[in-house]
Amino acid sequence: MRQAEIDAGDAPGTTTADTQKITDLEREVRELRRANEILKTASAFFAAAELDRKLK
Repeated sequence: MRQAEIDAGDAPGTTTADTQKITDLEREVRELRRANEILKTASAFFAAAELDRKLK
C-alpha cells in the first residue's frame, strides 16, 4: 500500500520506476568499470610489449 502511494505521488519516496532505473544504472556503472579495468590492463600489456620490442 505504501509503495502504491509513493508511485501515485501521494507520499514522498522513490517510485518503483526510479528504483528500477537506479538499479539498472548501477549495474551499467559496474560493467563499465570492469570494461575500463580490462582496457587499462590490455593497454599496459601492449605498451610494455612495445617498449620491450624497442629495447631489442
